[in-house]
Amino acid sequence: MTTAAREAPHHNTLTCVKHYDCRLPECVERHRAYQRERYHSRTAGTWQPLVDAEPIRQHILELQAANFTPVRISELANIPFQTVVGFIRVHGYNGQRRGRKRRCTREVAARILAITPDTAKPGHVDAAGTVRRLQALVAAGWPMEHLGSRISPSCHSVRTLIRQQRCYGRTADAVARVFEELKNEKPEKAGVDRRSASRSRSYAKRRNWPTVTYWADRMDVIDDPDFEPLYGVTRREIVAQDANELMRVSGLDRAAVAERLGVTKSYIDHAFRDHPEYALETAA
Repeated sequence: MTTAAREAPHHNTLTCVKHYDCRLPECVERHRAYQRERYHSRTAGTWQPLVDAEPIRQHILELQAANFTPVRISELANIPFQTVVGFIRVHGYNGQRRGRKRRCTREVAARILAITPDTAKPGHVDAAGTVRRLQALVAAGWPMEHLGSRISPSCHSVRTLIRQQRCYGRTADAVARVFEELKNEKPEKAGVDRRSASRSRSYAKRRNWPTVTYWADRMDVIDDPDFEPLYGVTRREIVAQDANELMRVSGLDRAAVAERLGVTKSYIDHAFRDHPEYALETAA
């Protein structure tokens, strides 16, 4: 009985030749180059044997617990998705199943172990920092359409991205890269039409979006979703907010609140008059 040849899942590693008898010229040459390198390294005494895959598997499981998907790990390590999957579960192609990896090259091990939650973003992250960077660039005059093309060919709508609460880690990385590239550059000098840049600035100003200058001294909190930007907020509005909270929580009257905040009662009155959304009807 004749058995049909299995089709290799991909042609970017030695797998297709070793396990699927692939005869594509470029794949055969890749395999031969590996064998030549292996032979010369063994002869020179510099050959590095394969290492135990179990520590790598445990590291991948820890990354998964930190919300790193196999796809995200493969992106960060610049290795095929199938290689990552091979460490953590039995898998197969075209009905053929293979067990988990027991050994791997030192290079693959080093690439995966270099990924940590402290140095890379997982598959999905809070979008606060991404949204703030985009808003600041729009406030600087960069049109959303221009930003989308710079972020990635698949980024179809910055308007949608700015409204999201979570985004892909790779998207967050791409936006952070674009922010660093453009934050000190004038849009008009980069070929952006002057009217388009002006419209972008006006659009951001109407929405009170913090600028690049505002974030320059706050980069340590730009990704913190719990940080509340007080861009464009006057001292009087802040006092009105604080007075409102003190009066509701502590039951103090305006005179006592004024003393607590270090202002006069008249200042509290004016603050509530200018910002009636914080004024309390029961205030003395």
